[in-house]
Amino acid sequence: DRQTLVAVLQFLRRSNLRESEEILRREARLLGDDLGGNVATVATSSPGVAVVAAVPPGKGEARGDCRVGPSSRREPREVGSPCAARSLSVMLGHKGRFGGAVVVEDQPDVSAVLSAYNQQGDPTLYEEYYSGLKHFIECSLDCHRAELSQLFYPLFVHMYLELVYNQHESEAKSFFERFHGDQECYYQDDLRVLSSLTKKEHMKGNETMLDFRTSKFVLRISRDSYQLLKRHLQEKQNNQIWNIVQEHLYIDIFDGMPRSKQQIDAMVGSLAGEAKREANKAKVFFGLLKEPEFDVPLDDEDEEGENEEGKPKKKKPKKDNVGSKSKKQDPNAPPQNRIPLPELKDSDKLDKVMNMKEAARRVRLGPECLPSICFYTFLNAYQGLTAVDITDDSSMIVGGFADSTVRVWSVTPKKLRSVKTAADLSLIDKESDDVLERIMDEKTASELKILYGHSGPVYGTSFSPDRNYLLSCSEDGTVRLWSLQTFTCLVGYKGHNYPVWDTQFSPYGYYFVSGGHDRVARLWATDHYQPLRIFAGHLADVTCTRFHPNSNYIATGSADRTIRLWDVLNGNCVRIFTGHKGPIHSLAFSPNGRFLATGATDGRVLLWDIGHGLMVGELKGHTDTIYALRFSRDGEILASGSMDNTVRLWDAVKAFEDLETDDFTTATGHINLPENSQDLLLGTYMTKSTPVVHLHFTRRNLLLAAGAYSSQ
Repeated sequence: DRQTLVAVLQFLRRSNLRESEEILRREARLLGDDLGGNVATVATSSPGVAVVAAVPPGKGEARGDCRVGPSSRREPREVGSPCAARSLSVMLGHKGRFGGAVVVEDQPDVSAVLSAYNQQGDPTLYEEYYSGLKHFIECSLDCHRAELSQLFYPLFVHMYLELVYNQHESEAKSFFERFHGDQECYYQDDLRVLSSLTKKEHMKGNETMLDFRTSKFVLRISRDSYQLLKRHLQEKQNNQIWNIVQEHLYIDIFDGMPRSKQQIDAMVGSLAGEAKREANKAKVFFGLLKEPEFDVPLDDEDEEGENEEGKPKKKKPKKDNVGSKSKKQDPNAPPQNRIPLPELKDSDKLDKVMNMKEAARRVRLGPECLPSICFYTFLNAYQGLTAVDITDDSSMIVGGFADSTVRVWSVTPKKLRSVKTAADLSLIDKESDDVLERIMDEKTASELKILYGHSGPVYGTSFSPDRNYLLSCSEDGTVRLWSLQTFTCLVGYKGHNYPVWDTQFSPYGYYFVSGGHDRVARLWATDHYQPLRIFAGHLADVTCTRFHPNSNYIATGSADRTIRLWDVLNGNCVRIFTGHKGPIHSLAFSPNGRFLATGATDGRVLLWDIGHGLMVGELKGHTDTIYALRFSRDGEILASGSMDNTVRLWDAVKAFEDLETDDFTTATGHINLPENSQDLLLGTYMTKSTPVVHLHFTRRNLLLAAGAYSSQ
């Protein structure tokens, strides 16, 4: 309408944004250039079109055009090039916190115009609008009904919030009571939060709802279903709903068959709907980096072993393609120097040699040969066990506790010893062969070391690959780096302002990642006190973090029920996975780097193909939150541990074979999960009364599990 245009053009002129002003004039077909500050009349060629100032990108059916909402039955008319309205939305769209209400304090005319958002339709008709749409969707053909039913939840929330925002409290209450029972069961937690928002003041401080208002809820719908919906809303002149669809939903339209209820249910459930297909298109280098070449000295038993099996022992023995590290450069691997990785020290090389020798004696697992499981139960952990980690060589185990202590145990006969004091060290002959042994102080030898320093529960712990350092993160907002030579704190990294829920070292050491209540993950290097990268995008707490085996990517799981994959090099989000119905609490990459397994409070383990950005499996069986996931060393078996006091073993080879990742599936997300995951379940192992919080496969494929005995 003219008033809007005049105000916006004045704003542009005052802000010296001549170019945008010109474009908008051209688009709106403004005649002449008046000098008095008032803009010439608008030549409205068709009375049914209202020109809306700020049209965020992606409003139209396709990404390339900006469309303008209809105010009559006419088709929405395109406003030429996308630039004018879009540049405006970029300038204005980030200032307001509530969707369309653009609040510009010092611009009374603009705020007056754009507050039109507040005077939405007749509050008494909201129930009628919603039930009308509900009736239409329920009466539509089966193939469209499943897809269009996705609209119920976001429309319900936005209509309710709109009523509350405009202070129609009794109408909002009756709207909520009438329709909240129709929503899918996996939105119950969100609805509980929503039901407590009954006044406009409540909305101001509620971050979850602010995010819901400002981030677009993504629905993936086939073109046929979308056309059906559009026609219905325009025939009914149901502008209220059409406005919400235009303003707050992002409809990702695909060509092809509509998806079935089962296919949709597998993918929805996150705080902001599904991921846009665009979000999973970027190329990901999921291959492994080439192992450095060096000779492994063979000892006698290795010689015999070699003759019997006829396999060379230089590298890890060839397994099937799931976990083998070949000498050739993996075609999907990132360039070796894509991110700077630390040089290998002599001690690292020695450790790799040990690792290869162990690997030679590794048990080959499979459905016929399941791993033995050794369970470490923390007894009398009245301090409240909150985190566990085990070193790669399985020699030490660490527990983080709610009393803010970090406790490190040796699980081999070798006791933990500190380095001698400086005075004693000066007396040592530095040239002797056993200097590394001599610097250790025997008087300090013990099975357990307690590390004090945090001032709140410790939620995450991680050993460095070389076993010289230990990370811990806490409710106090810090991540601490401890020396395992002196058992003292070396650095406290302060970057998060709120509790830090998880931290993990890179498989190459040096880098580590942390994620917390402030909804971002941070990438650190041990020698920098500021983060190197900040990964922002989640709509709720980042609850768990994991490095990809090649260290070029980081996966984060969040309470917004999505998993994101981030590129360490540039900080971009390269994958968004939706499908879990509750906060994510565990992540595990397969040893070959191709797949990711995720576990959440919904008791499901979901499997993802990283290269194609697709869900490829769903493992059902657990009845409570899954806190631990780990692939065996060669990737044949996936172990999951849960609060339901069980460890379950799944056949990973079978889960990932015969994947149909054709172009159509990749393009539209028509995933076909097997009906029954029970044929992938190889075994379930109960503990007496111990929730499983950590799992670890030793280098020989013995499975270690850990948890604190709970007496209830």
